[in-house]
Amino acid sequence: MGRPSDNMIIDVAEAEAERMMNMMMSSSTPANMPLLSLNHVSYLCKSVGASVRFYEQVLGFVLIKRPSSFKFQGAWLFNYGIGIHLLECNSPDDIRNKKGAAINPKDNHISFQCSDMKLVMRKLERMNIEYVTATVEEGGVKVDQLFFHDPDGYMIEICNCDNLPVLPLSSSCPIKKKLPQTPNMRHIASLSGNGRSCAGEVEDKMLENLFQDLMDLSF
Repeated sequence: MGRPSDNMIIDVAEAEAERMMNMMMSSSTPANMPLLSLNHVSYLCKSVGASVRFYEQVLGFVLIKRPSSFKFQGAWLFNYGIGIHLLECNSPDDIRNKKGAAINPKDNHISFQCSDMKLVMRKLERMNIEYVTATVEEGGVKVDQLFFHDPDGYMIEICNCDNLPVLPLSSSCPIKKKLPQTPNMRHIASLSGNGRSCAGEVEDKMLENLFQDLMDLSF
């Protein structure tokens, strides 16, 4: 038996992908929202300039081009796969004054995963930025946290929260994870569109296994 060509492997995988997709579409599994990732967080601030300097110098964000059609002052920053959108308020009274308030870890906040907590602490200390620390322990796993305020009093957390495993309390819909893909798998996955359903997560895994089986048969 001759070795199947790459085109033959892809044709077979495409046919199987279409069959499975039709099966999934007819399934009674409820569809998940076609969400991909967190895009940005938006903050109302008293001084766009002061906040831009803070997010650049303290957290390493990069100022990026903002659409010129906006009729109000603001700035966009980006890094680590997420955007920070700053909107300058019309009046200082528009923002609840948290400047100088006690740092409360239970306040609303945005959290950044970190690989070196001590380095962050040293930087905050050099910049005279007050912070508080906390520790969470679960099943022998320890998570370090530190909290501080931006110029308008918005809470920021730095942590190593990835130490904790993500354990869903419901099995009704799998958590979306980015699957490793070969160039050919990316070609096959494009048949299913960008939005993924709960069933789509299962479909992706089945396609991945199918493609690997076909590759094994070709050698």
